[in-house]
Amino acid sequence: MNFEVLPEANGEAIAAALWYDEQRLGLGDEFLAELEAAFTAIEEAPNRLRRLETYSGSHNLRRQLFKRFPYVVVVDCRPDRVLVVAVAHTRRRPLYWLDRLN
Repeated sequence: MNFEVLPEANGEAIAAALWYDEQRLGLGDEFLAELEAAFTAIEEAPNRLRRLETYSGSHNLRRQLFKRFPYVVVVDCRPDRVLVVAVAHTRRRPLYWLDRLN
């Protein structure tokens, strides 16, 4: 199964890491390390992830919450690939990324 990250999701992750690094030097690296751990968990068992409760459409959307940071990785589990749709802050603009789904 292929694992892909949309450019928009990658941009969100980079922006968040830069913001955290402005708050405290090295915190952005800690954010990226947690993101990498989330990606590993997603790749290992995408169908074990919880379904995204706030979505009721036709896509098989699942989520991987960060442990330390208020972020979630939203993935679309398709038969041939797992697509990272968003790296989203949990308290801002719910479902803003819906237009990224094909």
